[in-house]
Amino acid sequence: MTIALNKTTLKQQRDQAKTFKQFLPSLDLKRQQLLIALKSARQRLDDLDAEMNDLLVRLEPLYPLLGSSTIPTLKISGLIAVRGVRIETENVVGTYLPVVREVDFGVNDYSTMATPFWVDHLVQALQQMSRLRIEHQVGVRRFELLELAARRITQRVNLFEKVLIPQAEQNIRRIVIFLSDQERAAVVRSKISKGKQASDS
Repeated sequence: MTIALNKTTLKQQRDQAKTFKQFLPSLDLKRQQLLIALKSARQRLDDLDAEMNDLLVRLEPLYPLLGSSTIPTLKISGLIAVRGVRIETENVVGTYLPVVREVDFGVNDYSTMATPFWVDHLVQALQQMSRLRIEHQVGVRRFELLELAARRITQRVNLFEKVLIPQAEQNIRRIVIFLSDQERAAVVRSKISKGKQASDS
């Protein structure tokens, strides 16, 4: 990139370098905050995975009961249904992320006298598992959005640190050297012309 080697450009380059250096700490802070949020989103996904696995382990005693049950499988699978999920957005370090606020379940009526005792536990477990799976899906989306935001902000920080600030500083050095050379040359020319005028008179 060719730049004019004059005092106006020198001032512009100094102003640019100053602005870049002012923005860099806030960009770096945002990057660090995004990385912390990304780590916590990853931890939340791991926690949800662990909760789902724990729930499956707690349900293992019901498996033999389900297998020997007189209740048709279609009836069991239709016990609950997700009626609605309320997902809102929240702003985390300038990134809008989805968050599950409420999951509404519909439970089909069943006779507590005509069904085995464990159906109540099964209904609660199915609701809990459905909620965990929904939260996990939203958690994956949150993680992806945070990862994208962290990647972008890291690119910006690198642009400022490795390209814009060094380029501005290099331009400033070039202009300062050029202007000081011009100033010295002007002084030398002035002395030469004074010397000629003095020798002519």
